[in-house]
Amino acid sequence: MAIVGGKAIPMAAMVASCLLLAACQREQASPPPATPEVSVITLRPEDVTFSTELPGRTTPYRVAEVRPQVGGILLQRLFEEGSFVKAGQPLYQVNPAPYRATLERAQASLSSAQLLSERYDRLIKDNAISQQDRDDARAQYLAARAAVHSAQIDMGFTRISAPISGRIGRSAFTQGALVTASQPDALATIQQLDPIYVDIVQPSTALLTLREDFASGRLKAGGDGQAEVRLILENGKSYPQPGRLKFSEVSVDQGTGAVTLRAQFPNPDGVLLPGMFVRALLPQGMRSNALLVPQRAVTRDQSGQASVMIVDKAGKAQQRKVSVERSVGSRSLISAGLAAGDRVVVDGGQNVQPGAMVKTVAAAK
Repeated sequence: MAIVGGKAIPMAAMVASCLLLAACQREQASPPPATPEVSVITLRPEDVTFSTELPGRTTPYRVAEVRPQVGGILLQRLFEEGSFVKAGQPLYQVNPAPYRATLERAQASLSSAQLLSERYDRLIKDNAISQQDRDDARAQYLAARAAVHSAQIDMGFTRISAPISGRIGRSAFTQGALVTASQPDALATIQQLDPIYVDIVQPSTALLTLREDFASGRLKAGGDGQAEVRLILENGKSYPQPGRLKFSEVSVDQGTGAVTLRAQFPNPDGVLLPGMFVRALLPQGMRSNALLVPQRAVTRDQSGQASVMIVDKAGKAQQRKVSVERSVGSRSLISAGLAAGDRVVVDGGQNVQPGAMVKTVAAAK
């Protein structure tokens, strides 16, 4: 019991009063909470080129199957399997002996027919022979000359050469094998890989959507750049050289409902091989005055409604519902809900309540 001002005050009440007074003093001394900091971007219209990612397969620019044009025994294989060969380069040697003998017989017959034809040409001038005999001799000479020419062609075919330049695969026949003219089995296959084709499959519905976007003005043609195609390889890396779109199939595949687009790519280093699976980035057009925000700035509620947080002119955070049309790389294309000049919160908005004052800093690019 304590006596204050001549009055007795219980000790417990006095202690409580002291504690309450100390708490009030601490509250008065504590600083006000700091204004939360958020990073923002200021929206500016820009021109955006759209592209779509589609699967594709590499296809040789040219393919030639090497087959013999005369029959015989293979004496030599004159190339290294998997090597690069040039057009006209010898690849195989078929035994030429039978064809050489045929050529020599034809040449002998030609010599005899030529002498007879020349003799009859002199005799016809003196009317020593009939015109029919002279014509028969001339015909025999021409036939003998054709036989020599045919034998020379067959003799040349005993050396089998590359019809095109490219990379040659494995040989299906070895030395000592018997080959025949125009046989169904190829001796080897040559593929020209520089340049190389990439066949890209696209749904027909995507083409219809593109036409509608161009017709409505939502998309504008990108000029020559629209024909440029980029590739992503199987390992996820980008192919360094762009390709050019060559043509589109005029009909839709009834089984898949897709059309095939063909692009041509330079391949000087042989990085692209036939049959590789790739992903093609195909330009679809250009949008003028587009508004793009980073995807991390966009949130969605349970119903899927997209929204962003902006900072108004008073420096307060506000929630704004938006319409997201599509993704463009790491950003989202906003078709409604925002305007040029709006400051959109990119980072830090998760700790801010709508209507709260915020401190803004420029978001890192």
